[in-house]
Amino acid sequence: MTSAILVLNAGSSSLKFSLFAEDGATEPVLRGIVEGIGTAPRFVAKDRAGATVGEKAWDGAKALDHDGAIDHLMAFLAERVSYGSLRAVGHRVVHGGTRYAAPVRVDAEVVAALAELVPLAPLHQPHNLAPIRALAAQMPALPQIACFDTAFHSTAPPLAQAFALPPEITERGVRRYGFHGLSYEYVAGAMRSVDAKAAAGRTVVAHLGNGASMCAIADGRSVASTMGFTALDGLMMGTRPGNVDPGVLIWLMDEMGMGPRELERLLCHRSGLLGVSGVSSDMRTLLASAEPRAKLAVDLFCYRIGRELGSLAAALGGIDALVFTGGIGEHAAPVRADVVRGARWLGLELDEAANAAGASRITIGSSQVPAYVVPTNEELMIVRHVRAVLA
Repeated sequence: MTSAILVLNAGSSSLKFSLFAEDGATEPVLRGIVEGIGTAPRFVAKDRAGATVGEKAWDGAKALDHDGAIDHLMAFLAERVSYGSLRAVGHRVVHGGTRYAAPVRVDAEVVAALAELVPLAPLHQPHNLAPIRALAAQMPALPQIACFDTAFHSTAPPLAQAFALPPEITERGVRRYGFHGLSYEYVAGAMRSVDAKAAAGRTVVAHLGNGASMCAIADGRSVASTMGFTALDGLMMGTRPGNVDPGVLIWLMDEMGMGPRELERLLCHRSGLLGVSGVSSDMRTLLASAEPRAKLAVDLFCYRIGRELGSLAAALGGIDALVFTGGIGEHAAPVRADVVRGARWLGLELDEAANAAGASRITIGSSQVPAYVVPTNEELMIVRHVRAVLA
């Protein structure tokens, strides 16, 4: 390989990576993950054919932190790609605030500005910045490009971004940002080859995974999103509740004595599918469970999607297509079926067989509004951005 681009996606307990040739290839040469950071760390890497080419496990929760994960990954890559041929690193960064509405080459000033946004995305932003800092210390001349999940939603009209709060609050950046933007940007582009008419019209995309949101897209541009100031808003998620009456939080503080950090743990780690079911945050586990609370969690998840679908359809003035993506959206046929059946009022008619088979189109041919399954590819979106910045 003459030159390569490394894509990093750092989470609270994981570090995913993909290595792409700089020549325009759309499939990575290598991909893998360091998972279980802070609990039971494990590294695995696979080549283009899916064969395992690297594997390692560590004993103990304190055996590996994010810096250690970066060190191990770079040592692994050094055996296969020389530092001289590593052209750049692209990072998924959850929050770009009001300042960054497009990918940007990272320097000390950018890192400092992004660090100021940690309170807006405490679960993600610190971990997104950790590998940037580590690589800057190891290889200061290596270009690093930050690609933002909030950037795609910067096109939403001011009314869609506004909260009904006094200006002394909103002028400090308290507004609706929206997230999962790299996924929505990729899907919006992919829809041009799936259904060009819908792509140029009004589409609602449901990015459903452990983190879940929906986006109203008009002619490829974000118009409204279910997520707001933070990634806690909108849909019910794996461990997050989505929309909660702010009065509930006041009640929890007054009646249960919860402070900010306790509320944070409740809202970020103990709610959503896990909190309602008491079984798991994993949709696969819940769909296979006979526990009544597991069924309740799935039903509530689907109900919330239906409610938000109506809201986003109103923001668009109607829809020309519904698109499912993300881990649940791409693989959980029962969830898709429940949502599409509930959206008959919008003109969707489910094709039971196509949905069960995981087909690209999951509505019947005569359906007034089609529904599709479009796999997302945030890593490829990041690579495209990196190539554009380098050019």
